[in-house]
Amino acid sequence: VQAATRDAVGAIAGIATTIGQINEIAGSIASSVEEQGAATQEIARNVQQAAQGTMEVTSTITMVNATASETGSSARQMLEAATNLSRDSNQLEHQVDRFVTQIRAG
Repeated sequence: VQAATRDAVGAIAGIATTIGQINEIAGSIASSVEEQGAATQEIARNVQQAAQGTMEVTSTITMVNATASETGSSARQMLEAATNLSRDSNQLEHQVDRFVTQIRAG
């Protein structure tokens, strides 16, 4: 009976050791899962920030495009005005030349 009791005590001690090891492993797994969850949250935050940055860049590009379009339109208007002014200046020069010629002839 004493030998059987010793064997049982030894077996129970072995079982207790195994249960302790399983608890350590379970704790390690839980810790790893928690770390992975934190890493996943960090990745999600970074992706969200990148998406927000991309949206801001897109908005800025849209504004630059609109401004460039307005600048192009203004440049075309200024070129047209300069062309008209040059034409009018040439006409005025010819009229002044004719007037001066008439005065000298007259």
